[in-house]
Amino acid sequence: MTPTKILVTGGAGFIGSHVVDRLLELGHNVAVVDNLASGSAANLSPAATLFETDISGLALDDVLRAERPEVVCHYAAQISVTHSMRDPVADASTNILGSLNLLQSCVRNGVRKVVYTSSGGAIYGEPQYLPCDEDHPVQPLSYYGASKYAVEKYLYVYRQAHGLDYTALRLGNVYGPRQDPTGEAGVVAIFAQAMLEGRPITIFGTGEQERDFVYVRDVAEASVAALERGDGEAYNIGTGAGTSINRIYALLKEGAGYSEEASYGPARPGDVFRIYLDIARAREGLGWEPRYTLEDGLRETVQWFRGGGGKGNE
Repeated sequence: MTPTKILVTGGAGFIGSHVVDRLLELGHNVAVVDNLASGSAANLSPAATLFETDISGLALDDVLRAERPEVVCHYAAQISVTHSMRDPVADASTNILGSLNLLQSCVRNGVRKVVYTSSGGAIYGEPQYLPCDEDHPVQPLSYYGASKYAVEKYLYVYRQAHGLDYTALRLGNVYGPRQDPTGEAGVVAIFAQAMLEGRPITIFGTGEQERDFVYVRDVAEASVAALERGDGEAYNIGTGAGTSINRIYALLKEGAGYSEEASYGPARPGDVFRIYLDIARAREGLGWEPRYTLEDGLRETVQWFRGGGGKGNE
């Protein structure tokens, strides 16, 4: 792969920083835009140039004008379903208006392509069939899901109107090192940190709700694949299998040596009960498929949290 100038929004955050690491390993020239509201400069290699600014701000255009990236990997987002249900305007302000500010700047500054992270777990709503493929009806149950899908449609229009190429990656439930254990999203990180500290754990709902848990390093590989492939398309990025929250709890409990039993609370509004993704199109169009088993990914994640990585990292 030819070295490329790439800008990663949200590149100091959980997923974005893994994407940055992989891009640097492959010899690309990487700049990062992150307001550090949830990300951390400590997540970044010194080989990446950090611009501490917001995707919604006027300064973003200065960054693109100075850096002249060929590709933008867009990971900056408001990621909490629960927060979106409490404040849909704030969610849209970041996820829709911030993204539009970025796309306008991409057009002005000659960006060739945007790799956009959408949501395979939230945009489809309660599935009419499983696994969900990319042709499944889009009927989100949360404002977060609606905002992520809206940007996919804007990308389509920008491609038609301005020739700005894109690939949208509809991610399953991503987990792994550097995930924030203090937020509302990220059940693996929340459980792992609590178990290692001996704190009680609450599972919302019955625990039988299922998600498609995909390891963050596999997601980084999908982003790399999308640099040169999949133009004008959306792809599910997951494992093709659903795993219950109770199963995640049991595997983490064993890996962390946790002896307590979980308590159960009310289900959260806006959450889908069961979803997992058909990834056949990503195999064909991106040449991508996950390499990590759930057990291996959870083992690496627990090891990272056991090493103290989860404390103050985000």
